[in-house]
Amino acid sequence: MKIFRFALIAMAMLTGSVGIAQNNRGNATVVAQNYDISDNLDLQAVASIFGESRDLEDFERRINDPQAQISNLDLNNDNYVDYLRVVEVGEGDVRVIVIQAVLGQDQFQDVATIELERQRNKTVQVQIVGNSYIYGPNYIYEPFYYSTPMFFDMFWMATYRPYYSPWYWGYYPTYYSYWRPMPVFRYHSHIYSHINHRNRYSYTDNRRLVRADRMYSGVRGNSLERQNPNRSFTSRNENVTNRRALESTRDTSRSRNAMTGSNLRGSNRNEGVGRVQNADSRNSLSTGRATTVNSGRQRVSSEEFSRNRSSNATLRSDRATIQNSGSLRSNRNSSSIRRESAPASSRIERSSRISSQPSRSFSQPSSSSRSSAPTMSRSSSPSMSRSSAPSMSRSSGSMGGGGRSSSGGGMTRGGR
Repeated sequence: MKIFRFALIAMAMLTGSVGIAQNNRGNATVVAQNYDISDNLDLQAVASIFGESRDLEDFERRINDPQAQISNLDLNNDNYVDYLRVVEVGEGDVRVIVIQAVLGQDQFQDVATIELERQRNKTVQVQIVGNSYIYGPNYIYEPFYYSTPMFFDMFWMATYRPYYSPWYWGYYPTYYSYWRPMPVFRYHSHIYSHINHRNRYSYTDNRRLVRADRMYSGVRGNSLERQNPNRSFTSRNENVTNRRALESTRDTSRSRNAMTGSNLRGSNRNEGVGRVQNADSRNSLSTGRATTVNSGRQRVSSEEFSRNRSSNATLRSDRATIQNSGSLRSNRNSSSIRRESAPASSRIERSSRISSQPSRSFSQPSSSSRSSAPTMSRSSSPSMSRSSAPSMSRSSGSMGGGGRSSSGGGMTRGGR
C-alpha cells in the first residue's frame, strides 16, 4: 500500500513539473546550460596562484598539483586532466609566460598567457589573457595584488634566464599523477577556495601588449586548433563574443529562472496560504457557530432553565389546581345532585308511607330550607356548601324519627 502511494505521489509530482515546464515554455526564453571548454580553468585562480609562487617552476608545480586540482581541462578527451607546462619568453622590459596543455607527442595547445611589463616607476603591470580559441577574443583579467610578489624583481636581473619547462608527453615530474576531471559545477565550487580574495581581479578587453603574440610566436602551440578548426569559441557559442559575455548571458538566464521560480513558489505559497486561511476561516466560523450554540445552550441551561422549570411548575400547579377545583366542583355538584335527588325520592317514599298511615302526623321543614341548600351550594363558596350540606343530611336523615331544623347556625330537636 505504501509503495502504491509513493508511486502515485511521484507521478503527480512529475505531471506537475511537466505542466509547469509547458506553461513556461511559451512565456520564458530557454537558454541552453551546456558547459563550455573555458569552464574548466579559472583564470582568476591562475592569477592568484601566480602571485603566491616563488618562481615559474613553483608556479608550474602549483597548477599541476593533484591535491589542489587547479585545472580541470581535458582537451584531448582521454578522460584525464591535461598536464600544463610553462614556457617563458622575454624582450626588454616585457615578459610573456605561456601556459600550454600537453595533448600528445609534440602536441601542445596554448591555454592562456601571463604578460608582464615593467613601468618607468618600477611597477609591474600584469595581465592574464585567455587564448582566443578557448575563451574567445580579448578575455583579459588584470590582478592587483595586495602585496607585490617577491619574484617579480628576478625577471629583470642581469643573470636571469627565461624558464622553459623540461616536461613533455609521457615524461612528468614525480609529484604529478593523473586524475580524472570532475563535473563542471563541482569544479566551480572547488576552485573558489583556491582564489585569494584579498587581491582584486579586474576584467578588461584592452590588451596592453600588442606585440605579445609576435614575441611568443616561436613557442606557440595550436595543435587542437589545427585539428578542430570548427570548435573555436565563436563556433561553439553563437551570438557571444567571449567568455565574459557568456557568463553575463548565463547570469541573466539564471536570474530569470530564479525570478520565475520565485514567482511560482510565491504563487503556490500564496495559494497554499489562501487555502489555509480559508480553511482557518471555515474552522473559525464552525467553531464560532459551535461556540454560539454551546453558549446559547449553556445560557438556557444555567439561567433560564430554572425559571422555565419554575414557571412550568407554576403552570402545572395552576392547571392541577384548576382541574382539582373543577373536579371538586363537579364532584360536589354531583353529590349535591345525588343528595337533592335522594331527598326527593325519600320524600316520595315517605309521603307514600305517610299517606298509607293517616294516623301519623309529620311536620316537614319549610320548602325554602330544602330548596335553598342546592341553590346555595351551586352559587356559594365551598365553605357554604360544606355548612349547608351537613344540615341537609341531618335534616333529611331525621325523617321517620324526630325532625331536625336549622335556624341560623344552631341545631334544635323537635318532637314527632
